[in-house]
Amino acid sequence: MTIPLVDLKREYDELRPEILPEIEAVLESGRFILGERTLTFEQSLACLCGVPHAIGVGSGTAALVLALKAMGVGPGDEVITAANTFVATAEAVSHVGATPVLVDVDPDLYTLDCDALEAAITPRTRALIPVHLYGHPSDMDAVTRIAGRHGLAVLEDACQAHGAEYKGKRVGSIGDAAAFSFYPSKNVGAYGDAGAVTTRSQEVAKTIRLLRDHGQSRRYTHQLIGDNSRMDELQAAILTIKLRRLDDWNAQRREKASLYGAYLADLQKDGMVALPTEAPWGHHVYHVYVVQVAEEARDPLLDHLQQGGVGAQIHYPIPIHLQPAFAHLGYAPGQLPVAERLARRIVSLPLFPQLTEPEIERVSHVVREFFDGSPRHATAA
Repeated sequence: MTIPLVDLKREYDELRPEILPEIEAVLESGRFILGERTLTFEQSLACLCGVPHAIGVGSGTAALVLALKAMGVGPGDEVITAANTFVATAEAVSHVGATPVLVDVDPDLYTLDCDALEAAITPRTRALIPVHLYGHPSDMDAVTRIAGRHGLAVLEDACQAHGAEYKGKRVGSIGDAAAFSFYPSKNVGAYGDAGAVTTRSQEVAKTIRLLRDHGQSRRYTHQLIGDNSRMDELQAAILTIKLRRLDDWNAQRREKASLYGAYLADLQKDGMVALPTEAPWGHHVYHVYVVQVAEEARDPLLDHLQQGGVGAQIHYPIPIHLQPAFAHLGYAPGQLPVAERLARRIVSLPLFPQLTEPEIERVSHVVREFFDGSPRHATAA
């Protein structure tokens, strides 16, 4: 039997008694867009993050795009972000007409290298997007300090970090705004696409509310050239139910990560596998459980895991600066060596709240099976 990377069926089985009546209630109401359930979800997310405003939108990508627009980023501007993020982060910058500037990352935390970040600032730089990748927060004190010195906006990409904390503060509450994705496999996932922006700024919140609904201040009165990026009531109802369980689910994710740490500790000690790192100031929520192995071992290990019934994947195999879609930016192989090296070494192992300890033991056994008698792979550290 395959152990999947994520098992949304198990999650649904757990939530079914709550989910189905809510779906039926939405259908009975006949109100499907920007109704009471969207408002309830927005209030719940704002409360969770500790900010006054949360605005539900159509996707995490839309959250990034609309936040950038609301912060005044546009043609001629540069926006600096990490090279090892999902493509949507850089896509959003391009969609507002600005230029994404990609920088290298910390080799252990996978988040922005703040020295590289500051070195990349030019007179055209308008904003910074720290990515809380895999569920671990970026070093937000360093990011906001740099932003303050240079007069830059900060947009947190919190799309993989629902409920994560930096020095006791929830991500989504530290920058000028933050983008969240509720893609189905996220720590809080919709049954389709959905996203949200959180912010302390009343002006940013007001602008995003206009932009998401064709720029309308009232029906058929369009103050701005906007978009169609509204959260629907079905997703809002589902997400409100899931949001109530987020802290418990994240605690379970951390528990599963600890179990992996125990089962794979000897492989880490022997230099075969490098396990995830959590900074003293960070509270990791393990959206994805990513390990590193030697470059020559990674693809054979991935094949071995998949053949052994383990749904392992790579997040992400090609850094943004080497993606064909961004060839026009002019980056060359070797220019961002840490991000490139990580892309050749990382493997994501199954992790979700309903994953059982016997399944974690089995995944760990399949990993161990690969390395048994293979000293040539002992170069992960």
